[in-house]
Amino acid sequence: MRKQAPMGPPGDADLRLLRIYRKVVECGGFSAAEVELGISRAAISMAMKDLETRLGLRLCQRGRSGFALTDEGAEVYEASLQLLASAEGFRTRVNGLHAWLKGELNIGITDNLVSMPEMHITHALSALKERGPDVQINIRMISPSEIELAVLDGRLHAGVVPALKPLPGVTYLPLYEETSRLYCAAGHPLFSARDISVEQLADFDAVVPAYAQAPSIKTHHERLKPTASATDREGIAFLILSRRYIGYLPTHFAERWVLKHQMRALNPEDWHYVTRYSAITRKGGPPNLVLEAYREELNRLIEKPKVQNTE
Repeated sequence: MRKQAPMGPPGDADLRLLRIYRKVVECGGFSAAEVELGISRAAISMAMKDLETRLGLRLCQRGRSGFALTDEGAEVYEASLQLLASAEGFRTRVNGLHAWLKGELNIGITDNLVSMPEMHITHALSALKERGPDVQINIRMISPSEIELAVLDGRLHAGVVPALKPLPGVTYLPLYEETSRLYCAAGHPLFSARDISVEQLADFDAVVPAYAQAPSIKTHHERLKPTASATDREGIAFLILSRRYIGYLPTHFAERWVLKHQMRALNPEDWHYVTRYSAITRKGGPPNLVLEAYREELNRLIEKPKVQNTE
């Protein structure tokens, strides 16, 4: 008799055949197993032949006398119970790692985005915390250039930055479009003025950003009289509210003062620009289930039809 070669590691096809075999044994035959398995008797018979060929063993007797296991078939049945239980335990444990997230998410965000109507970051972090109550979220409010460098060198897992010059090694996910307008405060000479000309703007002190801007945005600031600067939008707001300066602010950030009639936009149809923000992560970074879950939630929110979100 030709000696059967040792069986190699079981694969997905082997596990499928063993699951069919287990059900046949537990049902006491092919006919009874049809309903449980939802496949035809012919398909069950073919699966049993494939399994016997794979194992090089006769597993059962079937025919007019009925269904009965061989001694080898009984041994294979017991071994299959152990193998299938181990495979199920492995699957459950791995799925549990995905379902119960642990670890940290270190994220860098540009200042004053919390008042954006589309609260993708806020809602994504909420969903992440729902999926992993033990996840620790650490937020750093720093400049866009610092965020990009920290993502590249691994100090941050993710960030939110304005779209300037894309860096190699960084993945950009379009996130927000932010409109900015030119504002002055109540008490400023231009507060009650209408149809203001560019020439008039040059007569008034302006605060400009001291951080990087896209070339298309810089042109809007170049028509102003820059006598002050600020490293963030809150600093710009401070100086505008001094009633001595005009300056550009995001509409969502300025809204609180506009509603109280403490600020107004100057020629809003003409003097405005759009800043596009992206969520960023490092390309080819080490596997991180917390980061993957955060990105999944961000993608889910971005792909949903846009609705008005409120605080």
